[in-house]
Amino acid sequence: MQRQKSILSFFQKPSQASVPGDATSGGGGLRSAVKERGINSDASRNVSKCVDDDVRGVDTPPEKVPRRVLPSNFKAAESAGGASSLFSSIMHKFVKVDGSECSGERNVAPIRDSSVSKMPESVFPERRSNNAQPQDRDYTFCVDNPRSLEDDDVLGPDTPGTRPSVPRLKRVLEDGVAFTENKVSLFDSNKRMKLFGDREKKEVNEGTKFEWLEPSRIRDANRRRPDDPLYDRKTLYIPADVFKKMSASQKQYWSVKSEYMDVVLFFKVGKFYELYELDAELGHKELDWKMTMSGVGKCRQVGISESGIDDAVQKLLARGYKVGRIEQLETSDQAKARGANTIIPRKLVQVLTPSTASEGNLGPDPVHLLAIKEVKMELEKCSTVYGFAFVDCASLRFWVGSISDDASCAALGALLMQVSPKEVIYESKGLSRESQQALRKYTLTGSTAVQLNPLPQEMGDANACRVRNMIESSGYFRGSSESWNSAVDGLTESGIALSALGELISHLSRLKLEDVLKNGDIHPYKVYSGCLRIDGQTMVNLEIFNNSFDGGPSGKYIFFFIGTLYKFLDNCVSPTGKRLLRNWICHPLKDIGSINKRLDVVEEFTANSEIMQITGQYLHKLPDLERLLGRIKYTVQSSAYLLPALLGKKVLKQRVKSFGQLVKGFRSGIDLLLAVQKESNMIRLLCKLCKLPILVGKSGLELFLSQFEAAIDSDFPDYQNHDVTEENAETLTILIDLFIEKATEWSEVIHTISCLDVLRSFTISASLSAGSMARPVIFPESKSTIQNQEANGPILKIQGLWHPFAVAADGQLPVPNDLLLGEAGSSSIHPRSLLLTGPNMGGKSTLLRATCLAVIFAQLGCYVPCQTCELSLVDTIFTRLGASDRIMTGESTFLVECTEAASVLQNATQDSLVILDELGRGTSTFDGYAIAYSVFRHMVERVKCRMLFATHYHPLTKEFSSHPRVTLKHMACAFKSRFDQEPGSCDQDLVFLYRLAEGACPESYGLQVALMAGIPKQVVETASVAAQAMKRSIGENFKSSELRSEFSSLHEEWLKTLVGISQVVDDDKAMFEEDVSDMLICLWHEIRSSCSVAQVKPMR
Repeated sequence: MQRQKSILSFFQKPSQASVPGDATSGGGGLRSAVKERGINSDASRNVSKCVDDDVRGVDTPPEKVPRRVLPSNFKAAESAGGASSLFSSIMHKFVKVDGSECSGERNVAPIRDSSVSKMPESVFPERRSNNAQPQDRDYTFCVDNPRSLEDDDVLGPDTPGTRPSVPRLKRVLEDGVAFTENKVSLFDSNKRMKLFGDREKKEVNEGTKFEWLEPSRIRDANRRRPDDPLYDRKTLYIPADVFKKMSASQKQYWSVKSEYMDVVLFFKVGKFYELYELDAELGHKELDWKMTMSGVGKCRQVGISESGIDDAVQKLLARGYKVGRIEQLETSDQAKARGANTIIPRKLVQVLTPSTASEGNLGPDPVHLLAIKEVKMELEKCSTVYGFAFVDCASLRFWVGSISDDASCAALGALLMQVSPKEVIYESKGLSRESQQALRKYTLTGSTAVQLNPLPQEMGDANACRVRNMIESSGYFRGSSESWNSAVDGLTESGIALSALGELISHLSRLKLEDVLKNGDIHPYKVYSGCLRIDGQTMVNLEIFNNSFDGGPSGKYIFFFIGTLYKFLDNCVSPTGKRLLRNWICHPLKDIGSINKRLDVVEEFTANSEIMQITGQYLHKLPDLERLLGRIKYTVQSSAYLLPALLGKKVLKQRVKSFGQLVKGFRSGIDLLLAVQKESNMIRLLCKLCKLPILVGKSGLELFLSQFEAAIDSDFPDYQNHDVTEENAETLTILIDLFIEKATEWSEVIHTISCLDVLRSFTISASLSAGSMARPVIFPESKSTIQNQEANGPILKIQGLWHPFAVAADGQLPVPNDLLLGEAGSSSIHPRSLLLTGPNMGGKSTLLRATCLAVIFAQLGCYVPCQTCELSLVDTIFTRLGASDRIMTGESTFLVECTEAASVLQNATQDSLVILDELGRGTSTFDGYAIAYSVFRHMVERVKCRMLFATHYHPLTKEFSSHPRVTLKHMACAFKSRFDQEPGSCDQDLVFLYRLAEGACPESYGLQVALMAGIPKQVVETASVAAQAMKRSIGENFKSSELRSEFSSLHEEWLKTLVGISQVVDDDKAMFEEDVSDMLICLWHEIRSSCSVAQVKPMR
């Protein structure tokens, strides 16, 4: 429209005869032109006045103005030279055929320019006809008076209703003068358009001209600069005098943007959504939208029509941005009906973030927003307590809890791995350096980026009493199936957990998610209680959810691990089943009865292939029932009816679709459970595992659901694309209210179906596995006594163990191995600790991981990758695998090793399973050996748990060779000679057998592995000579260690005990009779057990 006005103004330039005054004076010619058109000059000037404090004016986008037309008898002027002007070729487009005046919508609006001036002939020459004769001009050339643009420097977005009539024409005239001075013809169109385009592009790329938005001057709402520790990047300071000069729409926009600087704000203008200034830069960068400079203050902007807004929002969300929409609460016609000077009200109605998304294609993975609160507690073993709260907005569920942790942040790591949040919010300056390092570490392990969002100190400071009052006064969690008080009061540190919940509530309120807070279910969350403890580092080491090669769900390389535990077990069909599987993997059971109930269902599935097939058919029909139910609960007493008419209608249409899908989905789910009920044995086993509501009968869900199906079919037959009327909206509200009355029963149905899906997935994993899978035999946790400490000790006995998602170098499955730790017999015991040696790449780490995974499989209630498996319950799995530093968190290799080892020493119990791989290799040889020795000895003699300890420190095998609680084994290998060389020569090929063999490995064969890795042969030969020389030089120092094979550290303790007893004086006779006699009995038992083990070993 502006371009049309600009073009038309060329035809309205006054002729020489009609301009009585001087062309440069801006006097008579302009006044006469204005007078002829009946335009009030004073009214014209009032248009460009700045707005006062009470914003006035109709802030509505004008309808599209049609092309201006000229009378049919209009004749174009020609220049004195007879040359045709630039616009003669398109003149016919502006001339009416019948010559009559326009009517209706085609009426030409009167020109309201405040001044008209005549331009020099050299710049705009007269138009000439084809015969080169000059033509009379009967039109004027209208130009804005520069002085009328008093708010040219006002900062903010412009809208069609606030744009001046011809802002671009002013620049055209200025450029025309410049062309004249530089002797450049204006009518060389190619040069003119190139110059105009270059200038506009330069202006767009120059950045903002708004001083308070410049990086060097920007401030938050409290006028703090970005270098201030308390700077709030979410707010913006706008000078009061600048804000006072803004138009109505500018004030509407900047009043919101100044509080949401971290959000990309779309501003609704008519049928378009626009982004301004910093957001316009982002739209240009991320969406490749063309950025323009226009409007008051030359504001940078990009925009898109209503039809494309949803797609644009989803693209920005997928790239990690927060997106808000400022909507018009009424149409322009509605605003005009209220009065000529009425302002269209606008409101921020929606803020979407990647962590709070509830619409669109979310996928099966959980979408969580996590809030954390840290409090230091000066205790012996537990120095830190974390309160936390997180929400899944899509399913409308909240969780709140607390955990105790030490300096290793192992529990915090477990929380982060279990929740897998999309965004973490925490109080600014409220997290310690160690906690922030843990956040960065565990949020970098996944395939998707996690946003870390520190809150301002005043926003994150929420004490428990204040949070309780806020929840009560605002009516939050009123739709929860259980009281929020019961969810919080049962926690160990309820006050800290409430503070974290307060942070989460404040954040959601800012995002306009009040309906989520009011209708959400809230539950307590326990990271470790009642389950096998697996900390965050162990989940990383065992590759539970992410593969170590690329951080993603599966690895790229085929020579070792090609997947994850989750991927191996995930044969689930429904999205709810996939999420439940993830939850089960994070919390393996520690109750034998519950484990066997799951195993019974898996066994029944294995034996009955027909029910497997029927279950799969129904599961494929199910939508995401959990999220659909959450979406419908969200609409109960929702504020959607307060939204603008167009947006509210869209929301209601989506609500009808979701409710129809939910009802039809529950029909498939009920049919599945009714089909399972026909199998009496399966439904009996399933009822032991899940709480199943009544399905049939007058009070059954089947009859209740059929009534809603009939209502959907009658009132919303085309529910997928139903246009909602006011009557339909009321009917829908009633149906939803009635349906939600049985929300608890519907949740039980969803959970039962999800359990069926997961257990069916376990069955498929076992049946389709390339290796053997066996049902485990589970024993209770050990219960030692003083008289007989070993009688009921822990046991781990596995035959044919193989790694479930590992592939050997030749593409074959790993070699199965037998493992025995802690078997109790009538006359002897088997050691609980295994000291493992072998060459690099020999399969030690694979065996260690496979052992841990076998325990997790068993306590999940799944078949184990082996031939037979017997084990007593494990309470915690500890791992220290690999050698890697953490550059991003400032931790060296050795520090990582010591931190993980410290966590093991402080927290391991007799029922734990400990995996230590090459402890001490991150420092010097002697220091590393000393640490490995002391840690291993402490675990063997004090903790007495099941442990696998892999090492290249071969003197350790001498130290513990005769220890009755240690067994020595190695990963076997062989040499394939090329030219009949001596064994151990560098010219021989090392062949890995991947088989667990008795005894210690004589060497680590590092030189052969170096050759395989590509180190030049000459370098390896030089290393071989150096190794032999080193062995000769220090060999004398290790001669004494050879004798240790017959005299272990435990023998030293026995000898010290006997010496101590012999030194008891007569005065301590009473003590001798009681304590020392007990000590001698224990010593006799240990010596007898040791002799039994010694008799068994030579027979192997």
